Amino acid sequence: MESFNSLKNKIPSPIRLFLGKALLLFIAWEIIYGVFLYDSQLLDHPLTTHIGESSAQFLNNFTSLDGFVAKNEEWNLTYEGDMSKEKVSAIYHNENKVLYIANVCNGLSLMALYVGFIICMPSKFWRKVLYIILGLIALDFINILRCVGLIYLREYFYVYFEFAHHYLFKATVYTATFLMWMRFCRKIHFKNESLQVG
Repeated sequence: MESFNSLKNKIPSPIRLFLGKALLLFIAWEIIYGVFLYDSQLLDHPLTTHIGESSAQFLNNFTSLDGFVAKNEEWNLTYEGDMSKEKVSAIYHNENKVLYIANVCNGLSLMALYVGFIICMPSKFWRKVLYIILGLIALDFINILRCVGLIYLREYFYVYFEFAHHYLFKATVYTATFLMWMRFCRKIHFKNESLQVG
């Protein structure tokens, strides 16, 4: 126990405060999401539907392609031998299914992570509000572009689809999140510190 206390005391107090707030926020989010919001009509389904419909509209209106439609459907899932149904946003191209967007792919967990980081960092209230709003809009748009890219690859360059789905587009989304965090942190001053972070 003494070694733990000595190790804890070696960590600067601003970092201890950040980690403590982050842990409490993480626990609160997991409880609230797990008990009240998981697979709910409040957050998951509307966001999944929005991502699907926006992806189809983007392809129809801002590319040379057309004939894309997003529909809400139930999808049979098999997880560790158990069958369950989940509502998804299915995107069709000329009546052919080209992509399923499940709740796990709607970007909600990344948005919660982004917001949690901003809340835990020391900064002015309205600066946090501004970065949260702009960041959520940016993450939403990036996720729509990710789905558009996946649909395009599935339709025309299927050989690259799996790599882009599992690695390339995930790396792009996380890199964008990290860059937004870095921009937010550049004007933050910790107490008793004269140097800027970032």
